[in-house]
Amino acid sequence: MALLPSLLMALVLFSYGSGGSVACDLSLNHVLLSKENLKLLRQMSKISSSLCLEDRKDFRFPQATVDGSQVQEAQAISVLHEILQQTFKLLVTEHSAAAWNTTLLNLLCRALHRQLDDLDTCLVREMGEEGSALAMQGPTLTLKRYFQGIRLYLKEKKYSDCAWEVVRVEVMRALSSTRPLHERLRNKNRDMESP
Repeated sequence: MALLPSLLMALVLFSYGSGGSVACDLSLNHVLLSKENLKLLRQMSKISSSLCLEDRKDFRFPQATVDGSQVQEAQAISVLHEILQQTFKLLVTEHSAAAWNTTLLNLLCRALHRQLDDLDTCLVREMGEEGSALAMQGPTLTLKRYFQGIRLYLKEKKYSDCAWEVVRVEVMRALSSTRPLHERLRNKNRDMESP
């Protein structure tokens, strides 16, 4: 039992950089978890997408919100957070539990939750608690509308297997599109570490 406090203290000290602030390095954890999320989503497919061609829909993913060259760092963190949070909210419903393998769904939700926790810390550090909400309204509102469209689609389709398959593919697309944001954050972290 005495080992646990020592281990926790070591982790806290390890997470502090030479400048005395908690490091906000998302590059390794987020890239690995993002790849794992996509792998889990691929495994969650219950039916062939080709059987659901009539159910396809263009949800109009707001690509400009994830274009790494156009987004500032705090905005990149905020956009990543919103995509992961909205995906998480979509997946923790009773309808999604009925649609997919619960073991895979739970693994995916846990991974998303870990990423959200990391991003919460980084967002507060980058913008401050009050500034983050004000500065990110545009991109996050756009993403909220996009995910609301997905929820409405599911409801219209009565949460059918094909509707969930279409949504699974769309969520994979949304999560895959965050790569430029990950790259931008990873490059900034590398720049800060180099002498």
